[in-house]
Amino acid sequence: MEVLFDIEKLKFDEKGLIPAIVVDAVSGKVLTLAYMNKESLQITLQKELTCFFSRSRQQLWLKGETSGNYQHVVSITADCDYDALVVKVEPDGPACHTGSFSCFENTLAISEERRDFTLDGLMKLIEGRKTEKKEGSYTTYLFEKGLDKILKKVGEESTEVIIAAKANDKAETIYEISDLAYHVMVLMVEAGISLEDIHRELASRHVIDHKIKQEKMTK
Repeated sequence: MEVLFDIEKLKFDEKGLIPAIVVDAVSGKVLTLAYMNKESLQITLQKELTCFFSRSRQQLWLKGETSGNYQHVVSITADCDYDALVVKVEPDGPACHTGSFSCFENTLAISEERRDFTLDGLMKLIEGRKTEKKEGSYTTYLFEKGLDKILKKVGEESTEVIIAAKANDKAETIYEISDLAYHVMVLMVEAGISLEDIHRELASRHVIDHKIKQEKMTK
């Protein structure tokens, strides 16, 4: 893992700890809040797996060592004061000891006007429309009609994107791409494909593309 600045810049507290906010790299969901000392941070950088310092046990703790739910580090970012970290990861399993995906599952309050939107949240809503049929739901209707209907809609929306883009109509193109994205996600649920599956595939292509660029530069 490439380190972009001197770790000595980080400001650990009087106990030698710095808070680390762990975030899922795909969904952006906060998974947990833990603490690192210099040694656990060094291990994290070396192994590219999160390692923390347990304040209750007063010892280092490699996440997943006993549960198998390792967290593969994508990036580590310090805040403007260098006294807190955001660690983006690709988790192998739940982050919480309770078995929940995230430690932050107890919603205290939510605005009816300003609800958070995430692709992960939309995916779960679509999945719910398949497992728990909702009368009058267009998504449920698509699942009831089956794969052929879903594929037909994906084809129709793809055509609409092409027409809008060819007309240089940005607003309409955005609208049609959004329709296409939704129908593709319905297809993904029908086919048992997750957002993580797509993320991993795109990530592998990024690595290949990076290698090709490096080869071209050396020729």
